[in-house]
Amino acid sequence: MRIDCNAFLGAYPWRKVPGTSPDALVKALDRTAISVAWITHLPSLFWRDPTEGNAWLYETARAEQRFKPVPTVHPGLAQWEQVLADAANGGAAAVRCDPLYLGLEPAGGEMRVLTAACAAARLPLMLAVRLEDGRQRHPNDRVAELPAAAVRALIRSDPEVRLLVTHADRGFVEEVHFGSTPEEARRIWWDISWIWGPPEDHLATLLDTVGVERFVFGTGQPLRLPETSVAKLDLLDISPDARAAIESKNLLGLMA
Repeated sequence: MRIDCNAFLGAYPWRKVPGTSPDALVKALDRTAISVAWITHLPSLFWRDPTEGNAWLYETARAEQRFKPVPTVHPGLAQWEQVLADAANGGAAAVRCDPLYLGLEPAGGEMRVLTAACAAARLPLMLAVRLEDGRQRHPNDRVAELPAAAVRALIRSDPEVRLLVTHADRGFVEEVHFGSTPEEARRIWWDISWIWGPPEDHLATLLDTVGVERFVFGTGQPLRLPETSVAKLDLLDISPDARAAIESKNLLGLMA
């Protein structure tokens, strides 16, 4: 079983991206032998009220059993608590909040309140370090990357919160992991979409130093090719059990 925790549906504002429809995503899942995709409505990340895309997201997930919704929560807007409650009651795999895209301080008061609420609701909170490589971003796309210090601050702000951080590279993972206590580090999961595989061996190094149990399978599709994440695992010299942990078991543990 292979679960993609980091997939998007819908148009991207800065360039034409193929494969953004539900049908196209299903074809990509078939092509790469992915059993389930956790999906987020991509356009919502750029709207003033990102929660307006959640209704479409839930409807799309209900129509395709291989989709699990990851709705967006904006803790700076009214009734965000209801959005979180809807996620908890609507079968969401997690909720996401990318504070810098929403104009929020990444470790400010709103984010800390949301972190505590996610912990209380037993819902993982997903954050992306970035969506695209800075070298290919549109000149008007000026959103800064999520700082490592913000992840450390959020994981320390509540002893029960579980964070799923996507699009992090080796340096970011190491800065957060080795700057956190062992108890804090056990409540952070990292997707592999932005970590270099062979021949640089960044992923292999992190699996040895940080631990296989901290990493999950994610692609970032359609902004990134899903085959890339599969190839990273194919080229690694790891046991079948370790691969199964990355591809599904660690995510299932995150949701437990």
